Amino acid sequence: MQRQQHDTEGTSAAYTFQQPPQGFQQEPQYRDPAVSGSRKYGNIMHDRRVYRGNTYATPVMSTTARAELQMKESQNALRRKQASQKAASIKSRKQGDAARRRLATPDPVEGRQHVEIQTDEYLEELTDKVESTQQETQTDLLMDRPPTPKYIPQKTGRDADTQINEGDLFRFDEAIEPILEVMVGKTMEQAVLEVMQEEELELLREQQLEFEQRRKEEVLETQRLESTEKRKYEEKERRKRQEAERIKREKETREKLQARQFAKAYMTNLENRVFSRLQDEGWFADRVLNEVELEFYPWLMDEVDKELDKKEKARALVDDLIRQVVRMNAARVEQSYRMQQGIQA
Repeated sequence: MQRQQHDTEGTSAAYTFQQPPQGFQQEPQYRDPAVSGSRKYGNIMHDRRVYRGNTYATPVMSTTARAELQMKESQNALRRKQASQKAASIKSRKQGDAARRRLATPDPVEGRQHVEIQTDEYLEELTDKVESTQQETQTDLLMDRPPTPKYIPQKTGRDADTQINEGDLFRFDEAIEPILEVMVGKTMEQAVLEVMQEEELELLREQQLEFEQRRKEEVLETQRLESTEKRKYEEKERRKRQEAERIKREKETREKLQARQFAKAYMTNLENRVFSRLQDEGWFADRVLNEVELEFYPWLMDEVDKELDKKEKARALVDDLIRQVVRMNAARVEQSYRMQQGIQA
């Protein structure tokens, strides 16, 4: 027990960090110029004495070499341009030949459309639903272990044998005749089909050309009818504008005549009517009458108003005196009455 404890203490002492902790050493914020001047660089990338930049100079070429280089570049550019033009011409020629060989389908007329249909000998019904069937099987609950196959060692060596049975040998001329008949018949049939196809294509091409010609004629006829209708419409509009302008001119002329007649009728005896109206309004009145109405009557009315004001003031003073006298008499009567009442009492 003591030995085990001693071993444990020795092990813990061997793997224990015994150095005391140290504080953080702060570096100065600014470098010392004296120290930085004598500092030695440890990396050549930070050495200021090492030159930085491209050390390869541009090769100097002579005028003749530069001219030859430019001439070669121009020749190569011309050769590449000619090759690209030749390739483009060959490609366009091939496309034109392919387009001429390929029979183009004409565009559908107005109101119709192209529909893909089956042209095979036997039609096939196309449905979106996939045909499917369900099958079920049930294995036995406990199946016997299959027997172990018999061990057969790997075969070595090379076997070679042959066997000719009865009827294997044949005559070439007799056996090849039906094959040749079938091949020749199929070839002739294919040739006939190709000829018929070419004739049909030629017929279709002629029909297409005829259709295009008829369509062009219809387009020209339609354009002619449209131009005729357009001319008629323009002529109609022009006639309508002319008629509207004529009606407008007639209306303006009629209005001018009516205005002239009205002005003529209005100007007749205008001077006499103006003077009579001015006289009725009082612009040509008598001077004496104007002085009487404008000067004498206002002065007379002012004087009358003054006299009436004086009379009203005098009447008001008389009324005040009468009221005072009546009040004094009433006060005396009341005082005498009170005195009599006092004496009687």
